[in-house]
Amino acid sequence: MNAFSSLTNRIFFAAAFLAVLSISVAVYVVNRAVTKRADQEIQRGIDQAAQLVDQYRSFTFDAFGRDARFIAAIPMLQAAVDTHNPATVEPLAKEYQPQFQNADLFAIADNTGRVLVKLGISDVPNEALAAATIVGHGTTADRDVFWPQQHGVMLLKSVPMPSDIGTLILGASLDRRLAKQFSDATSSEIAFGINGTIKAATVPEDTWPELSKLLGHPGTSSRVLLHDEEYQAASRALAPPGAGGQPMMIVLRSHTEQLRFLSQLHQQLAAIAVVAVLVAILVSYGIARTVTRPLGTITTTMREMAASGDLTRRIPVPPNPRWQDEDARLLATTFNSLTGSIERFQREATQRERLSSLGRLSTVVAHEIRNPLMIIKTALRSLRREGATPGQVQSAARDIDEEVSRLNRIVTEVLDFARPIKFDLGAASLNALAEDAARAASAGDGHTPVRLDLDPAVPQLTTDGERLRQALVNILGNAMQAVAAATPAASDTALISLRTHVLDARHVVVTVADRGIGIAAEDLPRVFDPYFTTRRTGTGIGLAISRNIIEGLGGRITVSSERDRGTEVRIELPVDAPMA
Repeated sequence: MNAFSSLTNRIFFAAAFLAVLSISVAVYVVNRAVTKRADQEIQRGIDQAAQLVDQYRSFTFDAFGRDARFIAAIPMLQAAVDTHNPATVEPLAKEYQPQFQNADLFAIADNTGRVLVKLGISDVPNEALAAATIVGHGTTADRDVFWPQQHGVMLLKSVPMPSDIGTLILGASLDRRLAKQFSDATSSEIAFGINGTIKAATVPEDTWPELSKLLGHPGTSSRVLLHDEEYQAASRALAPPGAGGQPMMIVLRSHTEQLRFLSQLHQQLAAIAVVAVLVAILVSYGIARTVTRPLGTITTTMREMAASGDLTRRIPVPPNPRWQDEDARLLATTFNSLTGSIERFQREATQRERLSSLGRLSTVVAHEIRNPLMIIKTALRSLRREGATPGQVQSAARDIDEEVSRLNRIVTEVLDFARPIKFDLGAASLNALAEDAARAASAGDGHTPVRLDLDPAVPQLTTDGERLRQALVNILGNAMQAVAAATPAASDTALISLRTHVLDARHVVVTVADRGIGIAAEDLPRVFDPYFTTRRTGTGIGLAISRNIIEGLGGRITVSSERDRGTEVRIELPVDAPMA
């Protein structure tokens, strides 16, 4: 016996295979993505920490240089330095030192290189200050010097004073305190070194010799083992080599801690995958056993319904349910109830629609005919009156002629909506039809002009040009009435626009937009209903006829609108209308 001959078995095996495959692939993808993301996060954290330290150095030096130049330009300080007397310079130096809050060192040297005053850190050797001193006629450039200390690296910024009077020197320390601040901010371990020696770090001091090996390879990233814990380390040069050496920074992220997290995550993913596969197999088996049999019965009945068009067919339900699947019986009973409801709904809907259409039609026709008849009756009274002047007779005749035309239009609209439309297909230019419809809709006094935006790339259409023109005239007429209701004296051509453009190789689009009163949200779904109108003088048939024309030509028409903002009607038309 072939295990795959049964639909139930095929569904079970297929669902189980897909479940196992999808879960396995998902676990593999997640595992790989998480591992890759973890490595990227480690490297990103290292780069961010290095960037933060470099920004601190750059900002500190820039701020030192800017503020130092300002202090160095003070005439009183210049005069004191020019005396070459430390006792004269020191009071002024103590006065200006508080302005450099981030500076650990404040020193001033004269033009011979002699240090007149040194405030702040006291263990900075004189040779470091001598290296930072600027001596030379006409020298205006700042100088950056990096000097090793016992517990860190001193960054020295020296600025020449005007007229070669002397040098103002500011210093900041890269020490363990600063390394701890950067470590807390970046969740990384930080070390500072110079001349191949680590001077300050947040890792234990007995690991510094191992870290010192990385100082000779700036710009590289590698792994280093410290106290049985593996770190991803990257060394960065804080500045080019100079006096005192080249300062270096090492950023470390624990790879062991990350792997510990990933190992736990892998175990959880594996456990979830096993449970999910077992659940998927059980669920697929249950689906295969409970769905296929009632599905087959319903499918057979639906095929018969589709072939015969009879929506009232019933699924046979045996009277003895002892050996019948309960789900199948319930589904069959529900399906039979549904077809019974459809049958009743069809009968009731047909009757309601017939009565509703007759009522709406009679109401609209009666209302629309009554007004012209009253005007005709009034005109006839004028004609019967003795002594009527020729002008009164002409006016009465003109009123009768206009109202007869109005009655004829009402009857024509009702007939156009009630009877099937017969299309006369032929070649037509959409842009020419749009221009003609705009002229026809704008004819007469007081009508708002239409701004045309016609795409010359629109191809010739195979359509019923006269019917399409009628639909466009109806839509433009509605737009003009909406604009007139909002701004009765409007003459701005931007209030109504008609645009054509190519949608794709087989379809074009016509858009009619206005800035009129718009349509209320509750009325928008009913704009295409026959006899629905919000105007006192409208019949409510124009848009319904337009939709019949557009859809009969194989197109689609939609309306979007906001109250007091305007309305947009979008028409999609095929390049070749389908044959009736």
